[in-house]
Amino acid sequence: MDRPRITILRNRNVVFVVDDDLGMLKGLKRLLRQHGYDSVVFSSAEEFQNHGDFDSACCVVLDINLNNESGIELRHHLKAAGISLPVIYITANDNPAVRMAAIESGCIAYLTKPFGAKSLIEPIERVAAGAA
Repeated sequence: MDRPRITILRNRNVVFVVDDDLGMLKGLKRLLRQHGYDSVVFSSAEEFQNHGDFDSACCVVLDINLNNESGIELRHHLKAAGISLPVIYITANDNPAVRMAAIESGCIAYLTKPFGAKSLIEPIERVAAGAA
């Protein structure tokens, strides 16, 4: 007997943002709002992990260098827990090793701060449209 398929319905207009820089959180929240997205912001990996409702957003914008935490390690923890939320990494400290680790962890985009609005909005739009 075939089991019914469970489809997770993500909110295509909500984006999670995790960054320990409060100015960056504020700026990203404003940018997302200007492009028709709501956002839920988190200033630490711990705050994000304690949120728990990972299916309520289309994706997460995740800083790689969080206070005493690695965004890449956070991504690995999410994957290990069966959470497949699409990730857009952002970082101010780009280097080849970090870039490779980010890409290998499975991200839909890797952006170096400062980045243009279009470079952030395009991958979000792809995910929201179901194309990523």
